[in-house]
Amino acid sequence: MAINRRNLLRAAGLGVSLAALGPATGCVPSQPGAEPPAGQVNWGGLRQRLAGTLNLPSDSGYATAKLAYNPAFDTRRPAAVVQCVNASDVQACVDAAASAKIPVAARSGGHSYGGYSTPEDGLVVDLSGMTGVQVKPDGTAVIGAGTRLMDVYSGLAEAGRCLPAGSCPTVGIAGLTLGGGVGVLAGKYGLTCDNLISAEVVTADGTLRTASATSEPELFWALRGGGGGNFGIVTSFTFQTVAAPELAVFQVRFPAGSLTEVLAAWQTFTSSAPDELWTTLGISAGSPPTCRVNGCYVGSERDMNALVDELVAATKTPPSNRYSLSKDYLSAMMYFGGCANYSVQQCRPNWNGGGVLGRESFTASSRVLTKPLSDPSRLTALLTGREGMDILLDSLSGAPARIGVKDTAFPYRGALATAQIYVGATTPDARTAVNEVRDQLGELTGNTAFVNYIDPSLSNWASAYYGGNAARLRGIAKHYDPNGVFAFDQSASKV
Repeated sequence: MAINRRNLLRAAGLGVSLAALGPATGCVPSQPGAEPPAGQVNWGGLRQRLAGTLNLPSDSGYATAKLAYNPAFDTRRPAAVVQCVNASDVQACVDAAASAKIPVAARSGGHSYGGYSTPEDGLVVDLSGMTGVQVKPDGTAVIGAGTRLMDVYSGLAEAGRCLPAGSCPTVGIAGLTLGGGVGVLAGKYGLTCDNLISAEVVTADGTLRTASATSEPELFWALRGGGGGNFGIVTSFTFQTVAAPELAVFQVRFPAGSLTEVLAAWQTFTSSAPDELWTTLGISAGSPPTCRVNGCYVGSERDMNALVDELVAATKTPPSNRYSLSKDYLSAMMYFGGCANYSVQQCRPNWNGGGVLGRESFTASSRVLTKPLSDPSRLTALLTGREGMDILLDSLSGAPARIGVKDTAFPYRGALATAQIYVGATTPDARTAVNEVRDQLGELTGNTAFVNYIDPSLSNWASAYYGGNAARLRGIAKHYDPNGVFAFDQSASKV
């Protein structure tokens, strides 16, 4: 079976007042000479400044270099794609795009749901060559911004360390972290952004800055949940990590027609479950809908199964199938990534990384359940009679809820779960179906959404993504990028 996002969803369940700017560090000066007219980049001059590779439409590598994960964006033609290998390359790209006033966007894993990492007639700053996981003696890890999750996990596991992050193995660490980062260890260890210590970031003026709690603190605040591509281009992250734990995983499938009962029980259970147990409720629309609960437990399989027994009993529904497994950290991450039967090397993209993981056309959106649904049968009714759609409810209970709403840019502290709405197609019918479910689910959840599942067709998106943190994010974006170098349709500068 080909590994793609839809199969992962069905199988494993898996996702102000501003301080004055400090002194500039690492800024690459512009090349001498007259500036090119607006919209025109001196590509020859840029090529000379790069250690990496510049791909123009006339170059043989361009057709592959411009590809993102979703083939829906294959028709877009960026002006160029630069495959960067260091921070100086990123600075040169930002400098060139700002001078020519053309769109510029970073690309880590290329999974942007809205295709914002592939700007038409813009400059794609491809970070996929800026990879690596360096674990220091104190347990902190420096990770290159282009590193994909499978390589993050394998690099950390080799050093006996762990970082909570997402499940899709080809997602880049940068986009995941900057939007928050929900994963299978979130209950115990928090969101990915909660474990960020500092980031190296190139801002719109071409300066390489260190953002941390003590250096550029407002920028650091924004990078923890404020969304990718808004405030600069991050070139590397430093995270706190923990010793890699022993884990257990499970899946419980329920018979068709039991969604309302399972959802009601799951909502109550996950709200009070111990931090060690993280769960996700996967729902497939249909006549009637079907559902399954997947989860990960920090501890023994025996202790996990005792908790799963409580959940199953609360549903008052005998499962149609149930299994559990003990896993080490890396094996568990490969299991949730759909790579249990592959090597780490194989668990990479096949379009530019030499692995077996393919691309996939999809249409998606999201809501956030800030509290349990008062009438679970309404979600069942919404999904009954539809085909080819999945909704994934990922728990936000536990450690993420114990950080203040204003302490980071991620606004949904204390919420029950994110809700990803997903159809494995990009047809007009798929877009219509996703929009219908998104809007009707919004009547139950309020105007909420998760920026890591960014949706260009979402109305009132600023409030949905950022809630009460939107105004502060706008101020930070204006401060660091007053000329809108990184502006796009749903950028923080347009909040």
